[in-house]
Amino acid sequence: MNFEIQKRALSSVIRDDLDALVVLWPAQDKAVVAGQDPVASLVRAAVQHGDFEHKPGAVLSLYAHPGIKARHLVVVCVGDGTPTHVRSAVLAAWNALKSAKIKRMGLHAVMDLSTQLLQMAVSTLADASYSYTSTLSKPKPRTLKQVVFSGNAANAELRGAIAQAQALVAGVEVAKEWANRPANHCTPAMLADAAKSIAKGAAFKCEVLGPKEVTKLGMGAFLAVARGAAEPLRFIVMRYNGAAAAQAPVVLVGKGITFDTGGISIKPAAEMDEMKYDMCGAASVLGVFKALGELKPAINVVGLIPATENMPDGLAVKPGDVVTSMSGQTIEILNTDAEGRLVLCDALTYAERFKPQAVIDIATLTGACVIALGAVRSGLFSSNDALAQSLLSAGDASGDGCWRMPLDDDYAEGLKSRFADVANVAGRQAGSVTAAKFLQRFASRYPWAHLDIAGTAWRSGAAKGATGRPVGLLMHYLLAQVSQVQKGPAKTAAARRR
Repeated sequence: MNFEIQKRALSSVIRDDLDALVVLWPAQDKAVVAGQDPVASLVRAAVQHGDFEHKPGAVLSLYAHPGIKARHLVVVCVGDGTPTHVRSAVLAAWNALKSAKIKRMGLHAVMDLSTQLLQMAVSTLADASYSYTSTLSKPKPRTLKQVVFSGNAANAELRGAIAQAQALVAGVEVAKEWANRPANHCTPAMLADAAKSIAKGAAFKCEVLGPKEVTKLGMGAFLAVARGAAEPLRFIVMRYNGAAAAQAPVVLVGKGITFDTGGISIKPAAEMDEMKYDMCGAASVLGVFKALGELKPAINVVGLIPATENMPDGLAVKPGDVVTSMSGQTIEILNTDAEGRLVLCDALTYAERFKPQAVIDIATLTGACVIALGAVRSGLFSSNDALAQSLLSAGDASGDGCWRMPLDDDYAEGLKSRFADVANVAGRQAGSVTAAKFLQRFASRYPWAHLDIAGTAWRSGAAKGATGRPVGLLMHYLLAQVSQVQKGPAKTAAARRR
C-alpha cells in the first residue's frame, strides 16, 4: 500500500477522482463548520438536525454527492485528536467503507496535522484493511492500494512521518504474515529462509545455525526443548549495521516456538491451534528488520531467534530432567510447557558476545500476563530504569503500549531447586513475574528488558489473527536511540562554540 501527503485545501480535494474521501473532523471548531465548501455545509446541516455528534468515531456517510467527485464521502469526528481518538475515528470510517471496492482513498485532516496523528491514521488504516492470503485457495487480497493524505501543511517533518509510518506498516505486516501462517507453513527452516530474504543489502548480515552448531555452543536448554521435534531447530542471527562499528548494538531476542504442544506437559486440545502464534516474538524481530531495511536509520541492531517446535516425541525432555544451559547454570525442568524461557535463556547468554548497549527479549511467554494485563498492554520487565522508561515512552508514542511489572528478588524464591541451580517454573502466583525472574538470571551483564506479549500478539475469536505487536513499540524505541545519538554531537559542538 502506498501513502503520500499533499498540502491541499478541502475545497480542492473534493474535486479529486477518488473512490473514497475520508474527512477527519475536530470535535469543536465553529470556524470550520461555518465554512462555505460542500462538506462544511453538509456537516452544519447534520449537526443542526442531530445527525452528526461531535464525539470520537461519529460518522456522516454519503454516496455520489453533487459537488464531490469521490464516490464515497465519510466525515468522521476525531475528538481532540489524541492517538486513541484518531484510531477510533479511522476504524469507524473504514467500517463504513469496507464493503465497497476502495482502491484509491483520500484522507483529509481539517485540523492541523501532527506527526503522531498522521502515523496513527496510517497504522490504523493499514491494520483495518489487512488481509491474510497465503494459505487460501481463493484469496481475497487487499483492495486498498493508495492513500493520499492532505491538510494545511506538508512540511519535511510530516513527509518524514509518512515515510516512517509506511516502513512501520511494512514491518508490522511481515510480522503478521509469519505469525498467521500455520505451523506446517512456518517451520524453523522456513523462518530462517524468511530472515535471509529480509536481511539483504550491504547493511545486513544473516547467519543460520543448525543442531550441530548449537550443540557446539553448549545451548543445552534450547536443545532440550527441540529434542522432541522432527523439524530441526534453527538459531537465526540477523545483523543490521547502520552506524559505525564502534557503536554498541541493541540486541532483540525473539522467542521462535513455531508450534507449542506443551511437550510432555501437553496442553488441552481447546484452542491449541493458536499455539502457532508462539513465535510472535520471532515474527516481531523479522518485522523490525524489515522496517530497518526500509528506513535505514543510523543504528546497529542484532536479532536473535531461537526457533524450534515443542513436541511430545519419545525423545522429548521429561518433567524432572536437569539440563545445562549455555551459561553453565543447570535447570530442573518441572514443566515442559514452560519452554519459552529455556530457548530464551541460551539466546540471552549468546547475546553477551555483542557487548550490547541493551538487550530486549520479546516472547509470548505466560498466560499469567494475559490475566494481569489483558490484550491492551504488553508486560514490561526490566533490570534497568532508563531502558524501562525508554520502552514505556516508545509504547505511548506508538500506541503500542506496555506496562512495567515488578522484579523483586522475593519472587525468585519459588524457582529454587534441590536438584539444579534453578527450576524452570515456580507456583501459579505471579507467573509472569517468576518467568521474568528466571530470564533475569541469564541477563546480568547488560541492560535488559523483557516484553511478555502473550496478551497482545494476536486476537482470538471471530477476529482471530496476529496484531504485529510490538513492532511499533520496538521501532519507536530504536528511532529514539538514533535521535539521542544525533543530538549528542550537536550539543557538544554548541558547548564548544559557547
